[in-house]
Amino acid sequence: MDVDKAREFLKNNHQAVMLTWHADGRPQMSPVTVGVDRDGYAVVSSRETAVKTRNLRRNPQVFLTVTTDAFYGEWVQITGTAEIISLPDAMERLVNYYRDIRGEHPDWDEYRAVMEQERRVIIRIAIDRAGPDFQG
Repeated sequence: MDVDKAREFLKNNHQAVMLTWHADGRPQMSPVTVGVDRDGYAVVSSRETAVKTRNLRRNPQVFLTVTTDAFYGEWVQITGTAEIISLPDAMERLVNYYRDIRGEHPDWDEYRAVMEQERRVIIRIAIDRAGPDFQG
């Protein structure tokens, strides 16, 4: 699948399962909400203390399976390389992430305060490969 086609899918479908790797090599999976930023990276919000964040700091290889809200039907798998952006650098990216997926927040000051309180980060994923390339 063309990477740009996968990006288009992510603009309208935000439910995903993220796979990262524990230090001992075991897979770790988390349900996440994913979007696409203005530079074409897949983006996920997480906490600084989350297992997936710690795993990605050690090993940036990441896989995402993105589905429609109905779960069954079309889906995309993404293989990529993650970068963790922490606060304060993450704040405007977190605002854009929310805005792109949910629209306008009723109180952006409150949103920013919660992001700081929860020690939120942006996981920015360079999409290296996307699929499936065929239906079986």
